[in-house]
Amino acid sequence: MDKKDTNDSANLLDRRGFLAASAGTLAFLAMGRFPGAARTVHAASSPHTLPALPYAENALEPVITANTLGFHYGKHHKGYVDNLKKLVAGTQYADMSLEEIISKTEGQDKKSAIFNNAAQIWNHTFYWNSMKPDGGGEPPAALKQKMQASFGSVESCKKELFDAAVSQFGSGWAWLVQDGESLKAVKTANADVPLTSGMKPLITIDVWEHAYYLDYQNRRGDYVTAVIDKLINWEFALQNAA
Repeated sequence: MDKKDTNDSANLLDRRGFLAASAGTLAFLAMGRFPGAARTVHAASSPHTLPALPYAENALEPVITANTLGFHYGKHHKGYVDNLKKLVAGTQYADMSLEEIISKTEGQDKKSAIFNNAAQIWNHTFYWNSMKPDGGGEPPAALKQKMQASFGSVESCKKELFDAAVSQFGSGWAWLVQDGESLKAVKTANADVPLTSGMKPLITIDVWEHAYYLDYQNRRGDYVTAVIDKLINWEFALQNAA
């Protein structure tokens, strides 16, 4: 098997893993655990496994190098999965989905470690799917209409998403969300996720330093601009807004 065949096989397995995991999450969200979050597409419903990436580790180069993606996915994301396994072993949370764990532990100081690791698994899987090789560009027409209705223009939407990302103090996330009938750009600190506030995430940008420091050092703005212009997966955002 040559290199191309190997890559094609790996990508097929990644897609199968993503689709299989998504089905469980869609069913859970449809139950209404998080108001306003029904039909959100996500691939991390099981807290016990590391979801496959939807592309090869070098697929986002040169914006995000394989070196950064390898550490981010293989060390940080995997670390949250490993930590959560240990934290929930033998507890009531052991057989719960990520979304259920997040719902039941959010805001509870004594359960903060469980919440943080579960939410970070969810957030990271959502982040990987918020990007794609050769992304960015013009959003699909249906999403463009929503952006224009809420922000006035696509460029204004991008600017507000950028501003949310660069203005988040310390570690956290920038999100394009649907709040009722409107789209908003919001930011959350650390592991927090908009689901717990009744907003439906459409897309996210990770602004923890480990997401960009190996490639951009302290130039968070350059990283955010490159993700929005060249990697953002607008089709994924539209799918989540449906």
